[in-house]
Amino acid sequence: MNINDFDYNLPKELIAQTPLENRAASKLLVMDKKTGELTHEVFKDITKYLHKGDVLVLNNTKVIPARLIGEKEDTKAHIELLLLNDLGNNKYECLARPQKRLHVGTIVSFGEGLLKAKVLEIKGEGIVHVEFIYNGIFYEILDKLGEMPLPPYIHEKLKDKTRYNTVYAKIEGSAAAPTAGLHFTNELLDEIRNMGVIVTFVTLHVGLGTFRPVEEENVLDHKMHSEFYMMSKETADILNLAKKEKRRIISVGTTSCRTLETVAHKYNGEFKECSGNTDIFIYPGFKFMAIDALITNFHLPKSTLVMLVSALSSRENILNAYKEAIKNDYRFFSFGDAMFIK
Repeated sequence: MNINDFDYNLPKELIAQTPLENRAASKLLVMDKKTGELTHEVFKDITKYLHKGDVLVLNNTKVIPARLIGEKEDTKAHIELLLLNDLGNNKYECLARPQKRLHVGTIVSFGEGLLKAKVLEIKGEGIVHVEFIYNGIFYEILDKLGEMPLPPYIHEKLKDKTRYNTVYAKIEGSAAAPTAGLHFTNELLDEIRNMGVIVTFVTLHVGLGTFRPVEEENVLDHKMHSEFYMMSKETADILNLAKKEKRRIISVGTTSCRTLETVAHKYNGEFKECSGNTDIFIYPGFKFMAIDALITNFHLPKSTLVMLVSALSSRENILNAYKEAIKNDYRFFSFGDAMFIK
């Protein structure tokens, strides 16, 4: 399987730089996963395609202002850290820029010493392990000093930090937003619940994989980074009953999908309360055991996420849908429009 099979040409002006004022006003391209048939809608009308008894699974991770800009305590050289994984006891895995300025024992200072990071280990590909030194509550300090880690293709400054989080974001720890969920408002979720659709949550903290392009020509050589996930007993029970009664499980976003498929593959098609790390890689030929449908955004050319959506339908259907979206000036990527693959 060649990486170029998942490429497409996207005009730069279609990369959404800012979120729409109203979350649910985005366009929605509905696609039949078998036939590839397409229908143009507005996101708030997703309700037309949901039925009583459906289970809608959302990722309740919360993006933290994980981008810290500071300086080396000794030389005052500029250093940027992007927090990726909480290793416990104030220790974090981070992406450092430029890594070459750091050595084991280096102290990096942020906010005139309000927060300090001591380098414990230097890994490859810009990754370092650090220990944070501070007085007070870590997330409060981070909220004061950190910036939202917007993807590299977004060049506009985000005026309102909350817009790079879902309205139901709860569990802090992500370096990037589960962007399919950005389209939901509390009012729309209430409307969906009132229809008899069951809304439930999983957690997957989005990490480094989101910032890494596929560099290998042969897709199968690509190494996915590991991300922390968690499923509660309540969610597992809801999903098992839905499977038993042959009701649809609809994943909101590729992160929810990766969590659901990780758990279902681990327990032979069943769901259980669990947590751990997943490096699941979903590409055409993958056997889905958890989800029936997917709400998702439009993804980067040659990315693992284009492969994931192709696996649920087909490469031809997806690339045709993307072509149609480009023709109709859909907005792409994190702050862009949505697809419902049903």
